[in-house]
Amino acid sequence: MRVLLYAVTPVSGFLKNYVKYKRVNLGIFARTPIIYVILDRVLSYYRIKNIVLWTLILERWIFFYLKIFRSYYGNQYWVRRDKYEKKYNLTYTT
Repeated sequence: MRVLLYAVTPVSGFLKNYVKYKRVNLGIFARTPIIYVILDRVLSYYRIKNIVLWTLILERWIFFYLKIFRSYYGNQYWVRRDKYEKKYNLTYTT
């Protein structure tokens, strides 16, 4: 049962990427199970109850915060804004 629950998110993400982008990236597909194994081992070591639930939640939080930091430090808002200003001849009011 645990393996089935751990397979839902990676397989769903794999299917979404294939349908949306028409490409397959095994590195992205493999990183979620790797994080699951690490979190499962850590939570088992500390004898946490509901390991599957906490593993799924913590994995999503980890990637959520990684995306926030990557976006912040990559200055993504301004990069995309400049891109769309040039591409579509937009002007933003500040």
